[in-house]
Amino acid sequence: MSKVNFEPGFFGALGKSAAMEALMRSKAQAVLAVAQRTAPVGKTGRYRAGLKLGKRYSKYRVVIEVQATDRKSLLIESKKGTLARALRSARRDF
Repeated sequence: MSKVNFEPGFFGALGKSAAMEALMRSKAQAVLAVAQRTAPVGKTGRYRAGLKLGKRYSKYRVVIEVQATDRKSLLIESKKGTLARALRSARRDF
């Protein structure tokens, strides 16, 4: 059996590249679109308005996150599961 050597620097650069960021952003935008379309509006609409994309870097890759920024987001998500359902729905389209 042959041994395979991976170059960590290559994969680190690939994970933080502009092309990878664009790919991750497009996938996250699909999730965000579903979440915004299906989010409960309630009385104020703050939950829906507070859904946005965020970006951060981990050690080896860029991470694009769908974030819920309203102060009641955790409560709403625990009852409705909007982001979890949006992720499952968008995953079917990938």
